[in-house]
Amino acid sequence: MRPSVEMGSPRGPALGMLEWRGIADGFEAADRVAKEAPVELLLCQPVSPGKFVVLFSGEVSDVTSSLRVGRESEGAELIDQLLLPQADPSVAEAVRGTRDVAEMDAVGVVESHVVASLLVAADVAVKTAEVELLRIRLAMGLGGKAFVTLTGEVSQVRAAVNAAAGFLDAQGLRAGQAVIPQPHPQLEGFLR
Repeated sequence: MRPSVEMGSPRGPALGMLEWRGIADGFEAADRVAKEAPVELLLCQPVSPGKFVVLFSGEVSDVTSSLRVGRESEGAELIDQLLLPQADPSVAEAVRGTRDVAEMDAVGVVESHVVASLLVAADVAVKTAEVELLRIRLAMGLGGKAFVTLTGEVSQVRAAVNAAAGFLDAQGLRAGQAVIPQPHPQLEGFLR
């Protein structure tokens, strides 16, 4: 298991994530996480291929405390974990699917082999350039992969995609990236 990734700037709430090899272990961890501190569960479900992800947000101290108790389980196998203090608020919104952008000049897509690093890469992207996150998909139906879509002016999207991909490349976790100037209107609905 790789150590938790920590990064931040003075914006937004903290995000915490635990990824378990077993589904039953994941539900037990999610219960401990929610009971420990006033955090909001953003994602709490089995994901491909047969793992379980718990993603939550709140104040840094609450997320840190919930991460600590969520990790405490005898016999359970924790695959990955994340503490992202002061995440940009749009990261949680993109996970929830509540982002709505009226117009898309250009769209960027960044794909990762793992969930935790994609969340950090999305945060890096939105803090690097003037872009808006559209959607973050995490592992479900993706064979454990994750991806983010974002939009803005072409030069800003290129800068954001390059920054996110660079972060993932440094860890050997980038699965793909693309910048699409003026996406076809039929494609736009699938990118949101």
